[in-house]
Amino acid sequence: RKKRGGGGGGGGDRKIKNRPSKTAATNAEVPVPWSRFSAWLECVCVVTFDLELGQAIEVHKLRKTSICYLSFPDSYSGCLGDTQFSFRLRQSVGRSSSWFGHEDAYNRDAPVTLQKEHAHFHGYVYFRQVKDASVKRGYFQKSLVVVSRLPFGNLFHSLLQVIAPEYFEKHEPCLETVCNEIDQWPAPVPGQTLNLPVMGVVMQVQIPPKVETSGGSPVKQPQTENLLPAPTVLPSVHELDLFKCFQSVLIHMQMLWELMLLGEPVVVMAPSPTVSSETVLALVSAIAPLRYCGDYRPYFTIHDSEFKEYTTRTQAPPNVILGVTNPFFIKTFHCWPHIIRLGDLKMSGDLPKQVKVKKLAKLKTLDTKTGIYTAYKTFLHKDKSFIKRLLKGIQKKRPSEVQSAILRRHLLEQTESFILPLERYLESLMPPQRSMSPWKTPPQIRSFSQDEFMKTLEQAGPQLTLKGDWTGLYRRFFRSPNFDGWYRLRHREMTQKVECLHLEAICAADLLTWNKDKSEVEIVDLILKLREKLVTRKHQLPVKEELLEKLEQSIQTIISSLPEDLQTLLHRQ
Repeated sequence: RKKRGGGGGGGGDRKIKNRPSKTAATNAEVPVPWSRFSAWLECVCVVTFDLELGQAIEVHKLRKTSICYLSFPDSYSGCLGDTQFSFRLRQSVGRSSSWFGHEDAYNRDAPVTLQKEHAHFHGYVYFRQVKDASVKRGYFQKSLVVVSRLPFGNLFHSLLQVIAPEYFEKHEPCLETVCNEIDQWPAPVPGQTLNLPVMGVVMQVQIPPKVETSGGSPVKQPQTENLLPAPTVLPSVHELDLFKCFQSVLIHMQMLWELMLLGEPVVVMAPSPTVSSETVLALVSAIAPLRYCGDYRPYFTIHDSEFKEYTTRTQAPPNVILGVTNPFFIKTFHCWPHIIRLGDLKMSGDLPKQVKVKKLAKLKTLDTKTGIYTAYKTFLHKDKSFIKRLLKGIQKKRPSEVQSAILRRHLLEQTESFILPLERYLESLMPPQRSMSPWKTPPQIRSFSQDEFMKTLEQAGPQLTLKGDWTGLYRRFFRSPNFDGWYRLRHREMTQKVECLHLEAICAADLLTWNKDKSEVEIVDLILKLREKLVTRKHQLPVKEELLEKLEQSIQTIISSLPEDLQTLLHRQ
């Protein structure tokens, strides 16, 4: 097997733009070198096919061999010309894979489906393969790759469309300029309209904010500028053309939605990395605004370090979606419960030919026909009127972006209808606000009871016309990684809300009156506890600034009523 090697571009005499150390600078007045670049990208890589050098890419903290293999289509894809696709990989072996272990300013304001991942990287690839008589093998083969923690596929593929063709002509000086330009970009702030200049083009984007609005200040919009050239407005930083991705499986959307909701193991076998990666990402997005909490790999190869982990036959397949192009995987994954075999799109009259659901036993040979190989039976019935609407739209030549909007709205409403009863039940687990006492520990949130929730479905079930076994679907959902991830996130948010309400109760209390008949020891103990709560919660909870100021004033007033020696002691702490 031939080796693929690579180098990087854009870092002076190095061939990579690495993320700077967080300890590089602490002075707020002096910008940390490459800090703005690092807010968007981890690095820019160049991967080249070089028989003499082999793997030569140098990327600190990144898994260089995996990036090399993931950046090239395998030989079965036959990609000539320019090809774009995506991949996703773990940062390092043994790295914590928790979705919810880290939170920064961006993640606090971004929708859960667009938050940074601290255990995974997203790679966005622009691959070029053209005939070149000056090269031994007769072909020029090179990939330009941007690596980021942000799932902004539409933005970064648009960026690559601007810089990659220029790079292939002018090489490293071009990347040096691009990286310096990205280091001048504004921070990725959800809700703001951002102008991102690169190589004479200005991309204008808006990262969606969280749907729920806090009582804080409205997001400030940047001042309108007379931009030259006029900006290229990207309608979304992340949304795919869903209709294009799903046009050969439209009649099976109900099944695919349920498989994603339940976090079932799925393999997508596609004719190219582009189709593979777009299909996997479209599947993951099908349950938005719910976050898909299993693992997913838009493009997966036999060289991936998780290959053995995901292909072992000693245990059940893991909760992961894999996108592959190598026919070898048909034999490797024949024991997986759900395999989507895609081919080149074929038409049946005016309509795209729909693949059929087939028995897994038929998945044996390398030339296996297209189809969805599964024994899965949906809990809910198909929405036939919705499918007819989409198919009629094809016949009427309805634009793909309109078809995608219809499809996205349908999936969104179905997911929201499924989640709504769960949200209502969670609200009932919250302690009543009247139980909040400033002088006691915050009350506990009641435990989630599956049986208790099921009883609520009779009065507050999903508000959809779809018929079927909703109860069975919920019970299966409770065993999925998506329920576990959703519940842990919501429980954390509920705990923060209880802490906020408790802090507000403390701020509204008459601490000076309480102070009158208490001993000095009790007063000092109260001051220390209040200070600790202020320090640990001030920057973590969405509490109104005036309440925090009122609490700080109350603490200072209480301290001033104490003897001078205690005042001195408390001021020193």
